[in-house]
Amino acid sequence: MTRKEFLKICAILGIGLPLQSAVLSCGKDNGPNITFSGKVIIIGAGAGGLSAGYFLQQQGVDFEIIEASSMYGGRMKVDTNFANFPIPLGAEWLETNSNIFSEIVNDASIAVEVETVPDAPDRKFVNSSWFNFFDEYIVPSIASKIRYNTPVESIDYSGDQVLVNTPNEQWSADKVIVSVPLKILQDGDLSFIPSLPQAKQDAINEPTIWEGFKAFFEFSNKFYSGEYVYNINPSSDGQKIYYDAALGQNTTKNIMGLFVVGKPALDYIALSGDALRDFMLSEIDGIYANQATPNYIKHLTQDWNNEPYIKSGYMTDYADWRTVRTLGESVANKVYFAGGAYTDGEDWVSVHTAAQSAKRAVEAL
Repeated sequence: MTRKEFLKICAILGIGLPLQSAVLSCGKDNGPNITFSGKVIIIGAGAGGLSAGYFLQQQGVDFEIIEASSMYGGRMKVDTNFANFPIPLGAEWLETNSNIFSEIVNDASIAVEVETVPDAPDRKFVNSSWFNFFDEYIVPSIASKIRYNTPVESIDYSGDQVLVNTPNEQWSADKVIVSVPLKILQDGDLSFIPSLPQAKQDAINEPTIWEGFKAFFEFSNKFYSGEYVYNINPSSDGQKIYYDAALGQNTTKNIMGLFVVGKPALDYIALSGDALRDFMLSEIDGIYANQATPNYIKHLTQDWNNEPYIKSGYMTDYADWRTVRTLGESVANKVYFAGGAYTDGEDWVSVHTAAQSAKRAVEAL
């Protein structure tokens, strides 16, 4: 069953996604405490890595997060200058119900206030984003544990201690949680000593990783409504949609978004500058009777393939769930995996599934 098929069945049956019931039981308020008392190194400060650090912090376990770039958040990246509300350059939608925010925070003493509006089949943040949620509720308690501009080159788990090697330093811990984009592992940017088991290597190399591109436009008039979804054939090649990015926001600005992943993204990734702008405006003109160009004010783009420590959009919705489950499995009781690609195979690539995988990794310690 593909992710698309699974989500469709959930919608037909009117049921929520697994994380709503299989809640984060390892944290401060729920379930048994873990017994592990050593040190953990987390590689990557995206949604999975930040969540793992947060859950370990709640358990009082010593940890550090090593991040290759100069900022936390990974694909939750936002722009705060383009409009008078956060523009989500990566993760934009909530693909489960709003209870998930309290479940991730996992502390009944904290009042979690995140406003969302329906944007079927998902929900949209109101003047906020996934990044803002993590920035407010998750990062403050673990900020001092994040080391930036520190790309990891190899993990040596052959001895009693796991050795994490960066260009200028070697780190040691009892266990490591890998929370890097799957494309980084596919390209061999992070090596393992000894090599990972063959089944794990096969699972890493098998899935298609979709290219990822987003753009946002400000127009002087709102000549569009709802969304315009392209029919991509075959559907496994990707997705492409123009949509009202200002839906539900407290704004009078007319902001249109473009979300495109997979092969259709190649048309945009191949262009830059004025050529890219003109290509997109011509495309919108073709949809909305030549109204884009005369109403154009400015635009903003995000090419995820050009991010050196991400290098792609995300794993295809059409991956085999058994492969995804193998991606989420630990190795030698020393190397664990957390993130949108490393789940239990029931769902993947969403921010909330990254949090779930972090919870499972922490529990497995």
